[in-house]
Formats: sequence, C-alpha cells, structure tokens
Amino acid sequence: MKSRTKSKRSVYRYRPAEWDESKSVSVSPGIRSSMKRKPTSPGEILAEEFLKPLELTQGALAKHIGCDVKVINRIVNERTSVTAEMALMLSAALGTTPDFWLNAQKAVDLFKASGKIRKLPKPIAT
Repeated sequence: MKSRTKSKRSVYRYRPAEWDESKSVSVSPGIRSSMKRKPTSPGEILAEEFLKPLELTQGALAKHIGCDVKVINRIVNERTSVTAEMALMLSAALGTTPDFWLNAQKAVDLFKASGKIRKLPKPIAT
C-alpha cells in the first residue's frame, strides 16, 4: 500500500507505506546524504506541474517538441530516463532549464543506485 505526502511545491510524492524513514546513505566521511524518500521523478514533475495545469496532453507536447508520444509517455510513467537532448527540448518548450530536468533525473538515478549498493568503499589514502 502506498501513502501520499504533499510537498511544499504541491506535488504528491508516492512512497511505500513500509518505507524505513531512517534510511540514509553515507557519501563520504563527515558528509551524509539523507535519502529518506524517493525523489520526485522528472515524469511526475512533467505530468503534475506542467501537463495538468496547462491542460496539455502528452500527444500535444510530443508534437510540439517533435518527438514520438511514446517517448513522453515513457518519461511520465517512469519507464525511461530524461536524456540531455530531451532536457533541452523540454526546457525550451516549458520555460525551464535543461539542468532542472537533468538534476531531477540525477536525483532519481542516485536514489536507485543507493538502494543497490550495500557498502561504499573507503577513501583511497593519499
């Protein structure tokens, strides 16, 4: 079962109800990156913050930026990542920056990677 939490940006973020809130990943000595919840995906941002408020369909956005509707659908449904090229097209069409989309994708990618890696290596002594 999933529960919904509302953020300051008015986007609902979904997380499993059994999620361990104390989970964090050690990035380097003295620095802790708290990854307590799954970051909002670029697809969720696209759907909730742009498509719905603008009353824009996935097909209309795809036609406007010159890509197949399947690409937009896969991003919205979190089945594919936002590439640098797509970030450029989305930013031009929606008045954002490419970094906005790439940073959102990077946060999701790091979260997924942190779940796969059990122990990080120690720093190399210099």
